[in-house]
Amino acid sequence: MMDLAARLSRSKMVRFGLVGIVSTIIDVAVFAAAVALGTPALAANLLGWLVAVSFSYFANSRWSFERDPGLGDARSALRFVTLGALITLGVSSVALVSLAPLIGVIPAKLAGIAIAAVINFMAARWSIENRI
Repeated sequence: MMDLAARLSRSKMVRFGLVGIVSTIIDVAVFAAAVALGTPALAANLLGWLVAVSFSYFANSRWSFERDPGLGDARSALRFVTLGALITLGVSSVALVSLAPLIGVIPAKLAGIAIAAVINFMAARWSIENRI
């Protein structure tokens, strides 16, 4: 039988994953629309990320994780956005620069998002719950 901590952790992963799916759809939709309107890929990547990370922080901090009241919203949001910039935005930008000439802009964007998702769970949990 699974203990309570393991069940809660699995529940958090599922909720985080669902928020991540919606965030990814938002990110890719904004990115694709911006590229279709002629925005350079890296600028479109930043725009898509900004919209998606805003949604992701709001949803994860209110549904996926229990917020640490001692951490405060501003500090929690700063951690979340900073880590998101380093992980998601950084990885997807590197993927765009390195993979887009080989596989195209949208597939490169999706590859970057997939790689970053693996790292992002622990970073989000740390930034909202103050623990890994």
